[in-house]
Amino acid sequence: MSFLKNIFGGDDTPKQENNKMNWTALKDIAQLNEIAASEKPVAIFKHSTRCSISRMALKQFENKFDSEAEVTPYFLDLLEHRDISNEIAAKFGVFHQSPQLIVIKNGKAVYDASHSDIDAVELKSKI
Repeated sequence: MSFLKNIFGGDDTPKQENNKMNWTALKDIAQLNEIAASEKPVAIFKHSTRCSISRMALKQFENKFDSEAEVTPYFLDLLEHRDISNEIAAKFGVFHQSPQLIVIKNGKAVYDASHSDIDAVELKSKI
């Protein structure tokens, strides 16, 4: 079986191939308080590791992202942390979607986009 894995792949773990991205993993609901209190805007990318559309949106975002000086990027694996996604929706008043990019500024969601509307260039105008 490992032969087939080597040929076709078998690892659903997302590969962060773009060295420009310095993701902060969002793994604990308590981090949402830190995000809300952050003086620097935060971008949360909600990603489903089993969804090809989500993978494509993530790759396109990473390829165009160049705003790390202006915004802190957080990465949320939805399959492992759906509870955090639900809390994001409640705390910041955004309807859950996947994939989704949410910008938090001064403790409030000021922008959210989903699927093909996720755009690193558009992100710049929101921070």
